[in-house]
Amino acid sequence: MHGELATLGIKVAPSTVREILKQTGLDPAPKRASTTWADFLRSQADALLACDFIETVTLSGQRQHVLAVIEHATTRVRVLGTTAHPSANLASKRSRT
Repeated sequence: MHGELATLGIKVAPSTVREILKQTGLDPAPKRASTTWADFLRSQADALLACDFIETVTLSGQRQHVLAVIEHATTRVRVLGTTAHPSANLASKRSRT
């Protein structure tokens, strides 16, 4: 709370904040144990996805651009789409087909 007040430009001593909390029957926030980045990723693995745009060449020599997503929980890779022209307008592609 002291830090938030300071951010707003309100100068209050930490002891004043502690005393107000004590008078109202509120305990100060507990000390938080620091969580490592690896622990955070493990705890969020079910919800985390990583995506990448990959360029590859087919057996026929055609260059393709692939949009893929990796599910961290299962390490499953899902290909969302491929195209030979990644900057082409989607609407113009649809009108050609």
